[in-house]
Amino acid sequence: MAAIIPFHYCSSLAISKLSRSHIPLGNISHVNAAWWGRQLSLRCSLKSSEKAQLRNKPKGKSFSLKECAISVALAVGLVTGMTFVDWSPNAFAANPAMPDLSVLISGPPIKDPGALLRNALPIDNKAIREVQKPLEDITDSLKVAGVKALDSVERNVRQASRAFQQGKSLIISGLAESKKDHGVELLDKLETGMGELQQIVEDRNRDAVAPKQKELLNYVGSVEEDMVEGFPYEVPEGYQSMPLLKGRATVDMKVKVKDNPNIDECMFRIVLDGYNAPVTAGNFLDLVQRHFYDGMEIQRADGFVVQTGDPEGPAEGFIDPSTGKTRTIPLEIMVNGEKSPFYGATLEELGLYKAQTRLPFNAFGTMAMARDEFENNSASSQVFWLLKESELTPSNANILDGRYAVFGYVTENEDYLADLKVGDVIESIQVVSGLDNLVNPSYKIADRSNKVFEFMDEREKQFLRKSLELIWDFLFFFECR
Repeated sequence: MAAIIPFHYCSSLAISKLSRSHIPLGNISHVNAAWWGRQLSLRCSLKSSEKAQLRNKPKGKSFSLKECAISVALAVGLVTGMTFVDWSPNAFAANPAMPDLSVLISGPPIKDPGALLRNALPIDNKAIREVQKPLEDITDSLKVAGVKALDSVERNVRQASRAFQQGKSLIISGLAESKKDHGVELLDKLETGMGELQQIVEDRNRDAVAPKQKELLNYVGSVEEDMVEGFPYEVPEGYQSMPLLKGRATVDMKVKVKDNPNIDECMFRIVLDGYNAPVTAGNFLDLVQRHFYDGMEIQRADGFVVQTGDPEGPAEGFIDPSTGKTRTIPLEIMVNGEKSPFYGATLEELGLYKAQTRLPFNAFGTMAMARDEFENNSASSQVFWLLKESELTPSNANILDGRYAVFGYVTENEDYLADLKVGDVIESIQVVSGLDNLVNPSYKIADRSNKVFEFMDEREKQFLRKSLELIWDFLFFFECR
């Protein structure tokens, strides 16, 4: 099974490979923790000439005390105090790049999945952003206890309304021509809704604020999507034949929960972002349409991540029937300020140590592809959702960003991800919207093949299978020669 980083090897401290059976499960013992700590202590006390052999570092940069301290923190964090089950010490590169301190302490991170998705849209319209920001700030205003919060909410609403009136013409001019009518209709609803929210505040009805805020931000997000005309860039030629999501799609994942008296099943709504991860999101949506995940169990749930996608049998990913081989996709990372994603390399490998990813691991329920640590382009069907925010994964500056491809967020019922356990079953994943944004869908080819079989009797099907097997053996014989 692939992992966020695979379970099969141990390399965090540049030690030799270990089989999965040698990796302790559950909470790692204090004995092991002490052993790992000693290894890091030894590493930090090596002579400078020996240190150089254990890490890849920028030329001329010495091994600082800060790096040493962070290395110790990483190791101790991996082996103590965290309730990781089946967590591999191979989770991170043997010599992780040390994040710049200014990045680690920069501004409060955005953790709301809706806000992250709105900010990730490929638009540049200051007027709509000035409406969006005060509406999002209502969340912080509501952290004040009681009706006192409503004074701050009222200021937020007035600021948003003022920005809307002053920038309405600029917002309309920013709408894509093909979507302008729909966008104007949404703006009318947004304007009416802000008036209703103002009345809610005046009535001192605190409980009604958050639902109305969510409604208004949904309008804002839809208006911003209507500002995107077509797809903003060309996917590299080598990946253009793959299933691609050129835009966004929404899916509902229904999970049957076992052995939980408080919940029997749960529906998770997930937004897939093809603007920033067209190959990754397209691959997943194509598998959804193949019903690949239907009936599959949750295979990892350790309080840090929830993971699934490892099919039965020896294969660790989706076997493409047309080739008989595992279909893999490249690592795909979109960075703020870039017009298209980087493919096949981590940001660390590219030397982009301070770069901020467009889809960060900030939100509870961030969805990303699992892959082998040493094979950037090995992702196939295994996916995970991030749950735990820890010292290793602080929002806005963590060691997952830039190493694993995020392609969506759980936007509804994400809190219930923490209740899932190994053995809970994904009953279905169904597309709600955005399927028309999927190009080169391989599931349609499979559907056509299945329809051919519908018109055959059992003898004809058996004859066809035998014929295909003979052809395969024939080709294999000549390939071996």
